[in-house]
Amino acid sequence: MLIHFMSDTTSGTMSKSDARIADLRARKSRSAAGGGIARTNAQHAKGKLTARERLEELLDDGSFVEIDALVEHRCRDFGMDKNVIPGDGVVTGHGTINGKLVHCFAQDFTVYGGSLGEMHGLKICKILDLAVKTGTPVIGLNDSGGARIQEGVASLGSYAEIFFRNVRASGVIPQISVIMGPCAGGAVYSPAITDFVVMVDGTSHMFITGPEVIKTVTNESVTFDDLGGANTHAKRSGVTHFVADNDSDALSLVRDLVGRLPSNNLEKAPKLSVGDPIDRLCPSLDKIVPNDPTLPYDMIDVIEEVFDEGSFLEVQPDYAMNLVVGFARLGGESIGLVANQPKVLAGCLDIDASVKGARFVRFCDAFGIPLVTFTDVPGFLPGANQEWGGIIRHGAKLLYAYAEATVPKLTVITRKAYGGAYDVMSSKHIRGDYNVAWPTARLAVMGASGAVQILHRGRIESAGNPDQERARLIEEYEDAFANPYQAAALGFIDDVIEPAETRRKLIMALRTNLEKLEDRPKRRHGNLPL
Repeated sequence: MLIHFMSDTTSGTMSKSDARIADLRARKSRSAAGGGIARTNAQHAKGKLTARERLEELLDDGSFVEIDALVEHRCRDFGMDKNVIPGDGVVTGHGTINGKLVHCFAQDFTVYGGSLGEMHGLKICKILDLAVKTGTPVIGLNDSGGARIQEGVASLGSYAEIFFRNVRASGVIPQISVIMGPCAGGAVYSPAITDFVVMVDGTSHMFITGPEVIKTVTNESVTFDDLGGANTHAKRSGVTHFVADNDSDALSLVRDLVGRLPSNNLEKAPKLSVGDPIDRLCPSLDKIVPNDPTLPYDMIDVIEEVFDEGSFLEVQPDYAMNLVVGFARLGGESIGLVANQPKVLAGCLDIDASVKGARFVRFCDAFGIPLVTFTDVPGFLPGANQEWGGIIRHGAKLLYAYAEATVPKLTVITRKAYGGAYDVMSSKHIRGDYNVAWPTARLAVMGASGAVQILHRGRIESAGNPDQERARLIEEYEDAFANPYQAAALGFIDDVIEPAETRRKLIMALRTNLEKLEDRPKRRHGNLPL
């Protein structure tokens, strides 16, 4: 007799195992749906991607592995017990960027406005913990209405747990924050602690207190964009490092940035050959510095000529523009670049430029990224507002950062290197490893005109023709000091080089110093002049 064995499914019923799988799929489907189609459409209408769409663009295809998709909040007040969405408004996990493992989270504005509650925050904490354990960069995509009011102090507790982990991870793994919507109140402090902040023009905002509160308390009227928009933080506050046109542009920028950085402080930054010959000469640099020392030139032209073709990524390009900082490649090696910009404030160091440079130098030193410095600095910016604003203290931050750094430090003096600013800009005296100058370099306490006025005031005043005597003394002073050769004779610079040779010389010096060891006294940490 032929016996037919029929499954429960074919007989119209479902086995317990099949029911469990169906239930699991339904739960995960609900988590993946976020706040639903209507809220997803509203997000798209604002020109914003959803959390999951952002992660898909950020990471290599098919590489994302989600963690904690089924986490739910524990709040039972204000009707929240009837409004439970798996995932709790943040998508967390890990994936790869060009094959490099990263951990990441993306706040989902379609779920509770992306507000951070207890479990939402603890999901982010888990990702930060995993990133430190595995030595991988962490990327946060922020789009949140702030602390979840319904959960009260529990949400504030989770914020503090995140802040603590940001600090603990600082200098251990790269941390990148992308602001892709609102980020207000206590939420702003996590991005502020991280290494780089990217904002999206037109859709992202950061502020401690919003326009409504400011209007109530101080009677100031200000728009969201003027108060905390991307351009405000790029140009005025210096809070953000990069501004992107849209979500996709921001995520593409992050992929580029991750490719320039090591995964952690124990690894080296990735080397990438771009086919630019290491012995390439730069003849255009021989005439780039004007004969008139008061005329400007664009330091970006020098940078783009010396470093590997197309490799320069400027950081904070619209803030403190008298100092240029960014990443580039030199013979394929990833390096951090700091340079005075003669066409803005004559390249003077002021408060904002000092803080900008110090922060960047300390990041590069924390992650073993060599530093190349181009110096053309007439000094610190004079003025009562600078003095009252603390230029002494803030200028000391840049000095401290350079002196503290133990990575390879290469310095090229292209023109002016005057006063204390000469010392600060990675001079030999604060342990620059390779310091050279172009023949156009002028190393002195100050410019010729000011020096002559101090040294020869009586002589000028008593001369029959004071203007003629002043001009003669200035020319005499320039002949003696407006050159790099006295510094070379004292060993304060290692060489005077032809500008055209700058690329080749820097690559040779970098390769020589890549494995250098430099011991410093053991300590808990220094006391940076904050």
